[in-house]
Amino acid sequence: MAKKQFKAESKRLLGLMINSIYTNKEIFLRELISNASDALDKRYYLGLTDESKNVAKKDLWIKIEHSKDDRTLVIEDTGIGMTDSEMEKNLGTIAKSGSAEFQAQLEKADKNIDIIGQFGVGFYSAFMVADRIEVESRSAGSDQAWKWVSTGEDGYTITPAEKDSIGTRITLTLKNDTDDEKYSEYLEEYKLRSLVKKYSDYVRYPIKMDVTKSIPDPTDEDKTIDTVQEETLNSMVPIWKKQRSKIKPEEYNEFYKGKFNDWEDPQKVIHYSVEGNLSYTALLFIPKKAPYNFYNTDFEPGLQLYSKGVFILEKAKDLLPDCYRFITGLVDSEDLSLNISREILQQDRQVKALASSIDKKITKALEDMLKKEREEYEKFFDSFGLNLKYSLYKSYGMEKEKLQDLLLFRSSREQKYVTLKEYVERMPEDRNEIYFVSGSSIADIERLPVMDKVRDRDIEVLYFTDNVDEFAIRMMNDYNGKTFKSITEGDLDLGTEEEKKDREKKAEENKDMLSAMKEALGDKVKEVRISSRLKDDPVCMVADQGMSIEMEKVLSQDPNSKGLKATKILEINPDHPIFETLQKVNASNPDALKEYADVLYDQALLIEGLPIEDPVAYAKKIVDLMVKAGPKE
Repeated sequence: MAKKQFKAESKRLLGLMINSIYTNKEIFLRELISNASDALDKRYYLGLTDESKNVAKKDLWIKIEHSKDDRTLVIEDTGIGMTDSEMEKNLGTIAKSGSAEFQAQLEKADKNIDIIGQFGVGFYSAFMVADRIEVESRSAGSDQAWKWVSTGEDGYTITPAEKDSIGTRITLTLKNDTDDEKYSEYLEEYKLRSLVKKYSDYVRYPIKMDVTKSIPDPTDEDKTIDTVQEETLNSMVPIWKKQRSKIKPEEYNEFYKGKFNDWEDPQKVIHYSVEGNLSYTALLFIPKKAPYNFYNTDFEPGLQLYSKGVFILEKAKDLLPDCYRFITGLVDSEDLSLNISREILQQDRQVKALASSIDKKITKALEDMLKKEREEYEKFFDSFGLNLKYSLYKSYGMEKEKLQDLLLFRSSREQKYVTLKEYVERMPEDRNEIYFVSGSSIADIERLPVMDKVRDRDIEVLYFTDNVDEFAIRMMNDYNGKTFKSITEGDLDLGTEEEKKDREKKAEENKDMLSAMKEALGDKVKEVRISSRLKDDPVCMVADQGMSIEMEKVLSQDPNSKGLKATKILEINPDHPIFETLQKVNASNPDALKEYADVLYDQALLIEGLPIEDPVAYAKKIVDLMVKAGPKE
C-alpha cells in the first residue's frame, strides 16, 4: 500500500508535539501504557455486554519487551485492538481532527488545552525517542490484523498483517544516542522497571516483562547462574482505592515511609473519597516532624497527582493552601483537566474546587484531632504550629476564621497549652482583653518584673515565645470581640481603684523629679512614670501603643528593618527603696539625678533583653554609685 501523508496541519502539529509539548521525554512510556490500559478496559467491558466476546481477567495484560541489539522497545497488550479504519482514524490523523483550529489552540502560550481523553495525542509522544514506530493490531471484532508504520512527519502506511491474538503490539525503534540525549537507557531493564513503578504502578492490569535473575547453580552451590523470568512490574491496586476498614495502620505507615521517604511513621492519616461534580480520592499524611528544610525557600510543598491511578505530577502545589504546606500525600481524580502533556494542571474552576475541598477536609481533620486527641494535636502543634502562625501573618489575617481555633499558646496557668477559646471561656465576665506577654523563652518570661504582680492577681497570661506570635495576633486584631493586650504595654493598669488613686497622688507629688529624669534621658523615652505593674523590682521598660519591645527585637534581626524602634516608657516602682533614694537625690543634688536615670534606663533595657549603648560607661556609673554609697569615715 502506498504511503499516506499526514494532513499539512497534522504534520506541523506532530513536529510541535515532539519538540515543544512534553518537557520530560520519559513520559512516553506512561502514555503508551495508559493507552494499552484503556484498550484493555474496552475489551473487558465489551465482554460484559457481548458474551461471545467475553474474556477472562487473567488474559488481560500488558507486556514490555526490549532488545539492545535491535534498539527496539515493544509494548504489547491484549486489549480491544483496531481495524484498518480505526487505525486511520486514531493514528492517521493526529488529534482525530487534524484541524487548523486545534493547532491554533495548541500554539497558545499557556497550551492549557483540555484534550487528554478526547484526542489520541499521547501515542505520538513516542516519536520523542523513536525514529520508527510500528503498530500491529487485531480488533476483537475481526480476524484480520493490520500494521501501521511511520517514521514521523513523512507519513505512514497501513497494510494487512498476520497476528494470532486480539490486541495491539507497538514496536519502537529508538533513536541513536547523542551527546545530549541517551536513548539507550530506555532499553535498560532497571530504567523500564523504575518508569513503570513511577508512573504506572497502579494501572489495574499486570504489566509484565522478562527480567534477568541470578539463582543458585544446582551443580555448584558456590556459584549462581542467570535466568530469564517473567515478572509483573506493577502493584495494580493502589492502597487508596482499597476499603479503609480493610487497611491496617501498619499498611498506611509502610506506604507512607516508602512513598515519601520518611523514616518515621506519620502522625496522622487522612484518607477519604468524595463523589459528586468533582470526584476524587485523597490519601494525606501529617508527618511527625518537620522536614529539615521546611522553613527554607527550597522546600517544595504539594501533593502527588494521579488520574485513574496513573501518576501525573510530583508536586501539585495548587492543591494545598500555604497554611497546610506540611501535608504530604496524593490525590487521584478522573475529573481534572490537564494540559496536552498531562504535566500541568489547568488553572480553572476544577482546580479551585478541588483545592477548596481538600482545604476543608484538612481543617476538619485538625479540628477533630484537637477535640478528640489533644495530646497528639499538641505534638503536631510543636512541629507545625509555627507554620499556622506564619500563615495568619502572611495572609494579613485572611485565614483568621479558619486558623484561630487551631492555635495553641502556653499559659501562665501551669504553663500548659491553651486555645484562645479555652482562655476566653475562663476569663472574668467583665474583662475584654486577652492578656499576653512576649519573650524568647518561658524561663525568660517568668523572670520578667511584671510577672510578679500578674501572679499575685491570679491573672492568666498567654506566653508568646515565637517571633511571629505578636505579628500574627496583630493581624487577627481580636478573637470573638476580645482584643489582645500585652502586660508590657504602656497603658495597662493592673491596680485596684484605691491603688490607682494612690499612684496618681504620688505622681503629682513627684512630678518635678519624673520630669527631670525624662529630660535627662531625652528622646530615649517618651515618659518616666510611676508603675502599677511592679511588685519587688525597681524599674521596667514598657512600650507605648504600636510596636512592642519584643517586636523591636525581632525586627532588629532583619537588615531591611534597621532603625525601627518601639516608643519606650520607663516605669519606676514607688514601693521600692530606690524611689526614696531618687527623691533624696532630686532634693539634694539634682545633677546626680541624671546618673541615676541613666543607670535605671540601662538596667531596664538589660532586663528586657535589649542592648545598651555604652556598656563601659554603664559599668563605670555602677562603680561610682557604689563608691559614693559606701561607708563614710
